[in-house]
Amino acid sequence: MDVNGAVAEGFEPVREAFARNFTSLGERGAALAVYRDGRKVVDLWAGTQDVDGTQPWEHGTAQVVRSATKGVAAAVPLILQQRGELDLDAPLAAYWPEFKAHGKERLLVRHVLNHRAGLPVLDHPLTPEEALESGRGPEAVAGQAPAWEPGTDHGYHALTYGWLLDELVRRVTGRRAGEWLADEVAGPLGLDLWLGLPESETGRVGRTGRVDGPEPAGGLRSRPKRSVTEAYDDPDSLTRRAFAAITPFPDQNDPAYLAAALPATNGIATADGLARFYAALIGEVDGVRLFDPATVEAARAEESSGPDRVLVVNTRFGLGYMLHGTASPLLGPGSFGHPGRGGALGFADPESKIAFGYVTNGFRKTVTADPRAQALVRAVRSALT
Repeated sequence: MDVNGAVAEGFEPVREAFARNFTSLGERGAALAVYRDGRKVVDLWAGTQDVDGTQPWEHGTAQVVRSATKGVAAAVPLILQQRGELDLDAPLAAYWPEFKAHGKERLLVRHVLNHRAGLPVLDHPLTPEEALESGRGPEAVAGQAPAWEPGTDHGYHALTYGWLLDELVRRVTGRRAGEWLADEVAGPLGLDLWLGLPESETGRVGRTGRVDGPEPAGGLRSRPKRSVTEAYDDPDSLTRRAFAAITPFPDQNDPAYLAAALPATNGIATADGLARFYAALIGEVDGVRLFDPATVEAARAEESSGPDRVLVVNTRFGLGYMLHGTASPLLGPGSFGHPGRGGALGFADPESKIAFGYVTNGFRKTVTADPRAQALVRAVRSALT
């Protein structure tokens, strides 16, 4: 496999791991970018732009990053809190009065970010058309009764996270999360990263699809426990219902889906856009820094840990970010970021000053620890030792 791009001295193992993903793990098209202390040290791409096509992946090819979107969107309320415009410990209904129905008066803004809101499901799932209609998702989640008392337990809000966050941002700023990100984050940093793809950029986005590949020899446990499998198979489980809050799920290659802004699932980015974003969370990138040191610590301080009522495995969350753990192995104990179901991964590690962005057009049947992304993380770790 011909790999394009370059790596800084000492990061040669990362290039080798990236190439092995194509020869050993069924990769079709992907890109990887790594920053260290605000400087790009890895910039690689290979394969085809479309999962089922022949056009070569180009340096500026972007992809849907699924739930890696959550980590990007989480920056909005955290920056608003940093600026004094939002109180994470205020009731969400203080900003969104209609939200307090069904006993949600004491649900805090913080509970949206740490997945303790108790609202991972909708009793009446939205159709794809309804989900893409501005305001329908927030309206539905505002009228939903919690599955557990908010703040008392945690469970991954796979889709509802986006509607909760988006409406909160709109009530505070008058702009939806995608608009705010474009104005306040992507623009100043020059990021190839969108939540709501402009029509002018559609030609850069590759076509995604399902891929299968051999399991990595001696690598991560890839077969889910029986309890996890049963949860995904049970139509009445919180697991199944959380991922079915939109039924059926939209075609992720549909231009209408790409143009919409769902802050839980449909962010679009290049690998460089994702890595550069995380680099600016923990340090200065070309004169721009997004999080001050206190916000970095707040983002990665453990807020939720242990058995996840939705994912049925142990998970760890800070404020909007997954933390290093068995469900989301990152670079080290202080890392924070977010995977995208079946592939993408973005994170930052303040201790090593590393920021990582990986995007792919081939989605595997994984929710958190994708073997291709993990092979790259291990290679970065080995380059630092």
